[in-house]
Amino acid sequence: MAVPSKLAAGSPFNMHLLYEEGGDIKAATVQSTTGEGDAQSWQATGLSGKKLKLKAKEVWLRFEKPDAQSMMDEANTLAAEIDLQLLWDCAPEGEFAFTDIASEYFGGQVSAAQQAALAIALQSAPVYFRRKQRGRFMRAPKEQLDAGIAALERKQRELEQQGQWQAELVAGRFPEGLVSQAKQLLFNPDKNTLAYKAFLAACNETGESPPQMMMRCGALESPLAYHQGMFLKANFPNGSGHHADAAIADAVYDAAIATLPTAEVQAFSIDDVATTEIDDALSVTALPEGGHRIGVHISAPGLVISKDDSLDQVARARMSTVYMPGDKITMLPDAVIARFSLDTGSARPAVSIYVDIDAEGALIDQSAQTRIELVPIAANLRLEHLEEAVNQFTDPEYAPGADNTFTFQHELLILWRAAQKLHAKRQEQRAKNGLRVEQLGVVDPNALQRDFQFQISQVNGVEQVDIHPRSRGSVLDTIVAEWMIYCNSTWGQLLADHGLPALFRTQKGWGPQRTRMQTTPAPHEGLGLEYYAWCTSPLRRYSDLVNQWQLIALAKHGVTAKMVAPFQPRDASLMGIAADFETCYQSYAEYQDRMEKYWCLRWLAQEPLPRTVFARHLKEGMSRLEDIPLHLPIPELASHPRMTRAEIAILETDLLQLSASVRVNQIEKSESAPPELDTPEAELPSADPAPVGDTPIS
Repeated sequence: MAVPSKLAAGSPFNMHLLYEEGGDIKAATVQSTTGEGDAQSWQATGLSGKKLKLKAKEVWLRFEKPDAQSMMDEANTLAAEIDLQLLWDCAPEGEFAFTDIASEYFGGQVSAAQQAALAIALQSAPVYFRRKQRGRFMRAPKEQLDAGIAALERKQRELEQQGQWQAELVAGRFPEGLVSQAKQLLFNPDKNTLAYKAFLAACNETGESPPQMMMRCGALESPLAYHQGMFLKANFPNGSGHHADAAIADAVYDAAIATLPTAEVQAFSIDDVATTEIDDALSVTALPEGGHRIGVHISAPGLVISKDDSLDQVARARMSTVYMPGDKITMLPDAVIARFSLDTGSARPAVSIYVDIDAEGALIDQSAQTRIELVPIAANLRLEHLEEAVNQFTDPEYAPGADNTFTFQHELLILWRAAQKLHAKRQEQRAKNGLRVEQLGVVDPNALQRDFQFQISQVNGVEQVDIHPRSRGSVLDTIVAEWMIYCNSTWGQLLADHGLPALFRTQKGWGPQRTRMQTTPAPHEGLGLEYYAWCTSPLRRYSDLVNQWQLIALAKHGVTAKMVAPFQPRDASLMGIAADFETCYQSYAEYQDRMEKYWCLRWLAQEPLPRTVFARHLKEGMSRLEDIPLHLPIPELASHPRMTRAEIAILETDLLQLSASVRVNQIEKSESAPPELDTPEAELPSADPAPVGDTPIS
């Protein structure tokens, strides 16, 4: 270390100083000095080269030999060897300077390095010694010392345990002592626990994500369990099951339906085979003067479930049934669904709307009536069993025989003809709104504009997925969609006309937030309607249950409904429900999308990889496979036009990250683009039991 060429008068050459900075003991070499006694100060250079100005009160020790670096190296070595218990025994009862016990501990002549070692040891041992003024300390009381030593020993044992768990995890063995904490570590960790620190340290050491670590160690049974666990943590922290006592007493149910008249209809529902919450049905009744009376019958749990009761709290907490391929989490308990689902063979309570149509299927104005009644359910029709036969209705030369060739053939044909009229009327308004007119009819089964049904089964103990495409816009789809849209728009108009607040579905303009839910009526431009309120799925959507309460009040009390309805105008709680429903419904829809992506990747991996498939470019390198609803980034297609078709090879799938690596084999050139994958309005009729758009389905 360089010696300054000039020092202030009275300052010895080669002087070094010991001082404290930020809790650490450090040394510096004097360059110059000014003043004397307590007013003395030094310009010095630290071991790092930092320029310092130290006052007398800040300096712990002055020494000349050895040089500062050598002294600190020796002091740190000595400090590590100091017996703190012996040092505590040697220290006096009162306050003392570190230099006072140097000879007591080391004996004989004490060097600067030994004194500095004591300073370092005392400064870094708060369990044994309390720090007072600079360079001065006091022994910790015996009771506190014993407690502190016990805490240090416990900490050491914890560090050893953490290291052991970390080593086991890195080696691919999940520690036996952590088995009961596995799910908590992954989905709801307490970051202050020893287990989490060991788990996180192991992940950092191996470079794995937490679920990857769990999978490798066998603590996570599958990627599916991870995705499900993350969703349940966020949305169902107390579990997805319903309490056993969440039911409706027989006496309560009987009292609610005791005075209801029985409708003189034979109603039938239209759903896919997986639907168990059947909350809508249709009926067709011939009128004496010609034409028909169409009935739309909606399950009426709102007759028994009341605002703020225990079942309402269950439904409000969930907001909707959660759908995913092969499974669902119902909004209402099974016992309640069993009471109100419009199952065949019984008369079930319903809120019905009736409208008359003429012989051509056109609505007779001012004919709609709302009733609360018991509706006999004659059949639960299934899409899979009837769709192909009913699609014959689109043939211009189709003529029904004298006898029904399939169940409710005559009624379905009447509903189809009227549905076409309803659709045409909506398209007129869509055109006025500046939107393109949607074409009605069965879409080419080879086109990309399709829905998909997922079927999960067990094959030799292994889950197998089958994905079946079905064309959008079938006759049955259209019948259900158009009559549910009519029901929702008519009831929305009724609520608006009577000034009753409800959860209205509105759409105006463009952009990601153009469709919204609000408590005041407004147009739904995408559907071509003046008013629209979800009312047709009260077993599955909380918004529909809320609207049903308002409708029941209106049906029972007419113009005085505003005085007795559960929600009054400008009700703040209803506004909160609208916001909560939107958030919750979006979260469920995103989870459904993730699960569909998971099962699409599983479907790809069911055959040996690489697997050749075809994809269509959408935009910015994002493409969708033709055979399944899977979107994948394919950067090679980013510069190609929309709907460019490419043959790709799926090389590898990652079920945790929900991604796949692909190779482009060939990019095709086509003269004309096929039908697009998605319509901008996203309002096409669908038979999917888990709707995420605004088209009501059964």
